[in-house]
Amino acid sequence: MIFRSLQHRNYRLFFGGQGISLIGTWMQRVAVSWLVYRLTRSALLLGVVGFAGQIPTALIAPVAGVVADRYNRHRMLVITQTLLLLQATALWLLVISEVVAIWQVIVLAVFMGIVNAVDMPVRQSFVVEMIEDRADLGNAIALNSTMVNIARLIGPSLAGIIVAARGEGTCFLINAISFIAVIASLLAMRIKIVKRDATGANVLDGLKEGFAYSFRSVPIRSIILLLGLVSLMGMPYMVLMPIFAADILHGGPHTLGFLMGSAGAGALIGAIYLASRVSSHGLERVIPMAATTFGVGLMAFGLSRYFLLSVAFLVVAGLGMMVQMASSNTVLQTIVEDDKRARVMSFYTVAFMGMAPFGNLLAGTLAAAIGAPITMVICGATCVLGALLYARKLQVIEQSV
Repeated sequence: MIFRSLQHRNYRLFFGGQGISLIGTWMQRVAVSWLVYRLTRSALLLGVVGFAGQIPTALIAPVAGVVADRYNRHRMLVITQTLLLLQATALWLLVISEVVAIWQVIVLAVFMGIVNAVDMPVRQSFVVEMIEDRADLGNAIALNSTMVNIARLIGPSLAGIIVAARGEGTCFLINAISFIAVIASLLAMRIKIVKRDATGANVLDGLKEGFAYSFRSVPIRSIILLLGLVSLMGMPYMVLMPIFAADILHGGPHTLGFLMGSAGAGALIGAIYLASRVSSHGLERVIPMAATTFGVGLMAFGLSRYFLLSVAFLVVAGLGMMVQMASSNTVLQTIVEDDKRARVMSFYTVAFMGMAPFGNLLAGTLAAAIGAPITMVICGATCVLGALLYARKLQVIEQSV
């Protein structure tokens, strides 16, 4: 049953509230990229803004994982979602007052990155607290990915229409309002209080313990390293989308929205596939196949000069990306010990989000030097190479899982 984890009340509330909020988040992401490109016409600054928004993850997420293993994750999520509401509101006010400048966008991107660096490992590890039956954990993670990608399908398409009709500010306002839904859902939950030892070893010792636990394990280490490589070289494709929309395919905000939505459609297909699986058994084999699919899709997209072909290749890339990311999440959540869950998921967050800023900066620099299409081909080829390196360890990984 695809939707079996929705029988759990707390997860059902989270699914509904987060689903609404994520549509606003994807609208803001598209609107920010278009705003930056409209203000600067610079591929490099697209990369800089992406870098500024995600670099805090690499620095802060591991510490947040230690804290989340000791304190109330539910309360931490209410705080982070409230701060993200304020960030979106600030963007809206700057745009409607017509005083927005690129440095302000960068500062707010850094602020958002700091909040997300705390929010992501907390949210990832909080899933297990909303699911009473551990047998439904894999399904909940897959449904969470489905929710993200339904939003990813709807949000960019709406953003393209709204930016063209009303400007970027309206997207920021809608995103701010959407956070009310997830905050309300969190406050409506009935969470069983989990007592954690907040007086144990210091943060640095806790961080060292989590690092040793994660990277001495062959499956955990292999999954995190492959995800980190794909995030470094593959995920920055999104920051280059305005260039493909405007300069390669000769379109506008509508084109950008459809391109982003196409990747979301592919990711949605991948998430539904994972949700329909009876168990997580065998996902360690799915991971390298998904990474290869993602890389091939990116290479083909980089070579395309036709809108419909570009859309099709982004569907393939989005499918591969989502299956790899969600499969990695599920395998990790299945094999980790509860008292180290947030720390392992913080390293997952660093690999997934923390490497992306370096990738954004690299992609922006390469695109400015050799062009966005060649940059995309190089990024896709590197993802395929990483999948092949992971596959060499597959037998050891299967024995350990």
